[in-house]
Order: sequence, then C-alpha cells, then structure tokens
Amino acid sequence: MKCNEIRELMPDLAAGLSAADPEMNKHLESCMECSQSMQEFRQTMALLDEWQTPEPSPYFDTRLHARLREEMAAQPSGWMQWIRRPALACGLALAMLVGITVYQERGNIWQHGNGQVASAVPVAPAAIEPGTAVGDLQALDKNNELYSDYEVLDDLQVQQDVTANP
Repeated sequence: MKCNEIRELMPDLAAGLSAADPEMNKHLESCMECSQSMQEFRQTMALLDEWQTPEPSPYFDTRLHARLREEMAAQPSGWMQWIRRPALACGLALAMLVGITVYQERGNIWQHGNGQVASAVPVAPAAIEPGTAVGDLQALDKNNELYSDYEVLDDLQVQQDVTANP
C-alpha cells in the first residue's frame, strides 16, 4: 500500500473502528513516517478517551426554560413584524406585481423598438451636411455595394495605364 492510502485509514485504525490487514501492518513497520503518524493518532485518541465532559450547572435547564418563556412572551419588534400583517403583505405583493409588469413591458418596448420608443408624431430626419463625419458615413451606407467592389476600380486603373503607355 502507498502512504496516501494508509494516511486516509489512520483515523479509523487509531480509533479502533477498523482492523489493520497484514499489508497495512507491513507498510507501517517499513515506513517510519507512517508509523510515527499512526503513533501520534493513537496518542490523540487516548487523550480523547480520557477527557471528561463537564457537567452543566444544576440550574441550567431551569434558567434556559425561563429565558425561552420570556422570549416567547415578548412582543416581536422590527420590520419583520410589519411583513407578517396581512394588509401590508397584500400591499407589498401588489407593488411587486406592478413593478414586475412595468419592468417587463419596458423590456418589450426596448426589444421590439430596437432601443427606441415609438412616438405618435412622425419625425422628419434632420438634414445632414455633406462632408461631415455623419454625412460621409450615411453616404457609405447608401453606396455600400458600390464601394465594396474595389476590384472593378483596380481593373479600370490597369486598363488606363495600358492605353496611356502603348
């Protein structure tokens, strides 16, 4: 057996919960580290067997029951008391229901409206001057197919060079 396997079984062996097989005894005799650990486990278990738990005072139970009666008789205080009342509980449930509904409807508006709330009055697009960054981007968007085909422009340049220099 390996040392790791023996170390896992040591607490049970030291407490007497399981018996050591011959292979374990052979390993414990040959491995000094494992035999020392086993001896320390046995010493610890012997100390635990000698230890006596202290007895509680004779009036412990009496005082405990009296304290429990006092606590049960005391009025509950704090915000948890208010939640236990039915009217407040119904109001809180209604507020949560309204909040969840509003939150879901707001999410639906944003989801279906592409992030924009639709207005009742149509708004005309603002005139954008050519040559500005926004105007150039809009022109690129409108002419995307034309600008994406640069190979045609390269072919035109090669044909112009050939005709210019025969």
